[in-house]
Amino acid sequence: MKAMILAAGKGTRLQPLTNFQPKPMLTLLGRPVLDSIIELLAGHGVRDIIINTSHLASEIENYFRDGNGRGIDIAYSFEGHLEGDTLHTRAMGSAGGMRKIQDFSGFFDDTFIVLCGDALINLDISAAVAEHRRRGALATLVTKEVPRDEVHKYGVVVTDSDGCITAFQEKPDPQEALSTTINTGIYIFEPGIFEHIPAGREYDIGGQLFPDLVSKQLPFFATTLPFQWLDIGSLTDYWHANRLLLNAGYRGYPLPGKEVQPGVRAGSHVRANWERIEIEGPVVIGNGSAIGDGARITGPTYIGTNCVIEPGARISECLLQDYTRIRAPARLFQQIVSAGFCVQPDGAFVDCATTDLGWLIDNARRPEAAHAPHPDLLEAVAGTG
Repeated sequence: MKAMILAAGKGTRLQPLTNFQPKPMLTLLGRPVLDSIIELLAGHGVRDIIINTSHLASEIENYFRDGNGRGIDIAYSFEGHLEGDTLHTRAMGSAGGMRKIQDFSGFFDDTFIVLCGDALINLDISAAVAEHRRRGALATLVTKEVPRDEVHKYGVVVTDSDGCITAFQEKPDPQEALSTTINTGIYIFEPGIFEHIPAGREYDIGGQLFPDLVSKQLPFFATTLPFQWLDIGSLTDYWHANRLLLNAGYRGYPLPGKEVQPGVRAGSHVRANWERIEIEGPVVIGNGSAIGDGARITGPTYIGTNCVIEPGARISECLLQDYTRIRAPARLFQQIVSAGFCVQPDGAFVDCATTDLGWLIDNARRPEAAHAPHPDLLEAVAGTG
């Protein structure tokens, strides 16, 4: 079986994190979300995967390359063009991207699965495909129930007693939603679907293709197999997903490192005197990091690879990406620190360079700063804790 992973979007709701890496490459406890999706597909016998790319495409292509060593073949469909020395991205929409691939090579020659690249899932894909085939469906989507106040983030699905989809609403207001059953961004299609996708223009699966299938009363079904689904469509989603993993709340997702004391895991080549550090789990510390004497770390906290937490620094409920240096007297509370930004779970953020916080929060690759902080800057330290 073949699969397509949708990875061309800009991830605007995850800025500034997605200013420097595409949404599917955002990490959950140090591992790209897309890596977990590819592993899941391979575990269900999928050997041919194509990924559509656009925004920061090289970040994905250089990481996964052709899939060599994973027992699979990975190809890419870039949506954009080069003008002079400037690369211009132009996403085709989820369905338009599918049609572009099919028109180029006829890649989709049998039942195939399409997944969004921004969610962690442990779906039994084989069972979902079997149900799709048993029903003789042209298209099947995998659904979940969510609270009514969350339906505005998703496509809402209405079915009859046989599971046939009778209505589809793309991101409705909660008051207007016809149900609380939502589209998870996991689809199973037959090649005949391309008769309903126009060529050469932007076209969306949820906003255009699915309503068209409903209006034509085609064999379009929903399946509700039990599985866990962690969506990371927004900064708040990303924050909660990492915290859930730190608390071991996701079946089958191994926590990195080894347990060095109850609730605390550390990777290889970590420098720390655990007797001189105040630490309360759950905490995961990545390979090659250094924790100074007198540091205080409170979980749930993730510290990436090659980070430096200097003596006296305090970190509580934070996500620190690779090569982050935190100096005393920094006291970080509920912050995502990435690419020079401190980002709060609600999306508010500060640029450490432009706010002159570089003496407290810096890139661990950089030599020690020679300048001392101005006393007034103590008031600007991100968070309290």
